[in-house]
Amino acid sequence: MMLRWQNASSFQSCNLLHSTSSTRRLHTMAEKPPRSETASEPDSAPEVIQEVDRDVEKETTFPSTTQHASEPDIVDWEGEDDPATPMNWTNMRKFKNISVICYCTFLTPLGSTMFAPAIGQVMATYNSSNPLLASFVVSVWILGYFFGPLFLGPLSELYGRLPVYVVCNILFTVFNVGSALSPSLPALVIFRFLAGTFGGCPITIGAGTFGDLIRPRSRGKIVAIWSLGPIMGPILGPIAGGYLGEGAGWRWICWTLAIASGVGAVASIIFQEETYPPILLARKTAKLVKETGNTNLRAETDLNANRTPSQIFGRAIIRPVKLLFLSPTISILSFYVGVVYGFMYLLFTTFPLVFQVQYGFDTGEIGLTYIGLGIGSILGLGIAGVVTDKIYRKKALEGPVKPEYRIVPLIPMAYFIPVGLFIYGWTTHFKTHWIAPEIGTVFVGIGINVLMMCVSTYFIDANPRFEASANAACTAVRSLIGALVPLFGRSMYEVLGLGWGNSLLGFLTLAMAPLPYIFFKIGERIRTNPRFRPKM
Repeated sequence: MMLRWQNASSFQSCNLLHSTSSTRRLHTMAEKPPRSETASEPDSAPEVIQEVDRDVEKETTFPSTTQHASEPDIVDWEGEDDPATPMNWTNMRKFKNISVICYCTFLTPLGSTMFAPAIGQVMATYNSSNPLLASFVVSVWILGYFFGPLFLGPLSELYGRLPVYVVCNILFTVFNVGSALSPSLPALVIFRFLAGTFGGCPITIGAGTFGDLIRPRSRGKIVAIWSLGPIMGPILGPIAGGYLGEGAGWRWICWTLAIASGVGAVASIIFQEETYPPILLARKTAKLVKETGNTNLRAETDLNANRTPSQIFGRAIIRPVKLLFLSPTISILSFYVGVVYGFMYLLFTTFPLVFQVQYGFDTGEIGLTYIGLGIGSILGLGIAGVVTDKIYRKKALEGPVKPEYRIVPLIPMAYFIPVGLFIYGWTTHFKTHWIAPEIGTVFVGIGINVLMMCVSTYFIDANPRFEASANAACTAVRSLIGALVPLFGRSMYEVLGLGWGNSLLGFLTLAMAPLPYIFFKIGERIRTNPRFRPKM
């Protein structure tokens, strides 16, 4: 067995001498080792995750290779280009993992709004006419997103991403079946809540997985594609649900989700792999301990040394809460995302009422009114995904790259949201041709997609070891607000009307629109302040 020893000037090899003493594995890195030929497949891998310009900048990203000359029992990667590191996996290997995550991330939000056009059928089935309860049947799914991230994100950092994905995808399927078979309205509410709780897994830890797999300079476009799920899912949900509910009944909406989520669960088992570097290094360490008999070996990323299992679990579960309340960058931006997300779901739940009363649309036609948001989201994808990566690569040539550069596209695009709300509100108020409010929703879709993508990538880059917990905190906040805001939407419109009601939303988002510029200017100073860096 050969072990690698590296000092400040060269790499040397030494033979492992058989003795009764413990064998020590030394991984001290000072030079960049030769690049492995198996680390990429540029000719056959999908272009979307092809990593180009690999040497444009020297990146300091997790996982990193550090020098451990004084700690010879530390197990680390074999160097920056170690093919075992998830960032150095082949593009096809990455593509399989990313595809499953994007599929499941799209599917879960799809289910959140498929019920909206058929909610009348649901209430008629259970002989209920309570409008507040009708809204809650739709939004309780999003309420599940609030509770899920509080433990799913930390569990993925404790036990790894893969087991959390697999278990949650299976439970998501089970609870969709339960929704289809619900004998009562309370049972339907409970099953939809549980489906949202476990179905929100890819939304919660997907950002963490991309932080594991994708280097920062290529991360923007991947996260942009993934961010389409939470936006396009709720947009396409009512379109599919409108026609499916009208043609086959509301229970077939649940059965369709159960079948689709079952496909996702099977794909997760077959194609996904563990990507979290600390877990992979822990497995590598366990293998070396077994091979060498040296029980002193520990992983370079091991944060849980000398802690009991209960202490480890407790620290992991509390991490998103600490980040949310003790880190201003996470708390303020999460609240901003939450408010905008809540307004988006308010539009989702009131589109049927607005376009039926104001324009006389039927159930199927109401589903088509969500297309404007979809077009805006696709445009936002192109803007955010391409621009952020270009900015990152340009700044990398000039010097160290700050996570705050991820926010740059959002600085002008944040104003698209209030502009869109003003257009939508007053054109529906005056019953202008239906294309006019649709144009307003295009602006809203652009702004929301850019906002969610920029904040997600910012949290990944700014919290390299705990990106899942950081995004879990954001998901929890936006889901709670997204579940509660629609409950009061109809009352607001009844009091203020469509014009001033949507103008109120517009003024609130206009007041928050300067936040991206503020964080671009002083975000680094805030997040590096010891007072705002909670002990993990």
